[in-house]
Amino acid sequence: MQRVCFLLKVRPERLEEYRERHRAVWPEMLAALSATGWRNYSLFLREDGLLVGYLETEDFEAARAAMAETDVNARWQAEMAPFFESLDGRPDEGMVSLEEVFHLN
Repeated sequence: MQRVCFLLKVRPERLEEYRERHRAVWPEMLAALSATGWRNYSLFLREDGLLVGYLETEDFEAARAAMAETDVNARWQAEMAPFFESLDGRPDEGMVSLEEVFHLN
């Protein structure tokens, strides 16, 4: 199982709306994430807009590629893109993965 952590930056003026959107993620988006191998997926948001994402998957590149093929992901990414700073393209393409340097099992 691969553990993946990534960073993005939410625009400070859009923080509350970003939280609201994630309190009501579309059921078809949730289903697509599960179907394409995204497990134990969490997002953490700091008050300055730093967004930390964490997920587990068998193969992150395969899971990303599978999500990229779904219509619901294209719609979700298009709606979410304006929430982020310093982003060329879709949020799912702008994730900066972090190197795991320690894990306590």
